[in-house]
Amino acid sequence: MSDDSRLIKEQKFQDTRILEDDAARRPTDKYYVLMEGPRALYTHKVEERGRGRRLLEYGCSDGESSRHWAACGAQTTGIDISPAAIQVAKDRAAEAGLDIRYAVMNAEQMTFDDRSFDTVAGTGILHHLDLPQAYAEINRVLHEDGHAIFIEPMGHNPFINLYRRLTPNMRSEDEHPLRSQDLKLAERYFSNVGTQFFNLFTIAAIPFRGSFLFRPLHSLLTGVDRLVFRLLPFTRRYAWMVLVDCSAPRRDGSPG
Repeated sequence: MSDDSRLIKEQKFQDTRILEDDAARRPTDKYYVLMEGPRALYTHKVEERGRGRRLLEYGCSDGESSRHWAACGAQTTGIDISPAAIQVAKDRAAEAGLDIRYAVMNAEQMTFDDRSFDTVAGTGILHHLDLPQAYAEINRVLHEDGHAIFIEPMGHNPFINLYRRLTPNMRSEDEHPLRSQDLKLAERYFSNVGTQFFNLFTIAAIPFRGSFLFRPLHSLLTGVDRLVFRLLPFTRRYAWMVLVDCSAPRRDGSPG
């Protein structure tokens, strides 16, 4: 399949998500209660790195996060392949009185100058892209002391993968949750690649959401996850989500 065909399909999928208010994915909302902790850590990291600096939200969708970064003092730019998403993002930023630059853009071939940003951030975007091209472009637009921070789904857990196969309409045809080799690949483009993994045993708390048992059970299982990930590193690959923090871009793109 050509890159053009893949990108056109991705654009149409993302346009539909915006125009239909993400109706196809609404059944998965119950699982995202598990993302409160990872999302809070991601938000803290991006706020810390982005405040007062040039920040690119890489795959900004309707601009909810980029509006937050701008309100926190970042000089914010957002890109997305979806024209519908960018129009919504522009409208909502204007309503909020926020100065944010938005553009419809292919994340694998950005039009920004080299070293344009101090921070690049995104959630659930890398696994939609050709990773070598995406990593190379992030490397190119990132300043020497910048950070690229992402939350992405992992692709090793057989139970999660079974659920994905049973619900194909909830995701685009070409997306590919990250695997260990995809995280290793980032080291070709960045000298420092930090990872934190989330949600292995915590998934068992989902049936109790909405009950008084959920919070204490989730807290207990979060502790179990941390302990297991520390003592048995091979289990990290079976996590649902990973937070990736890349820095020190390699300008020659060669392996470390």
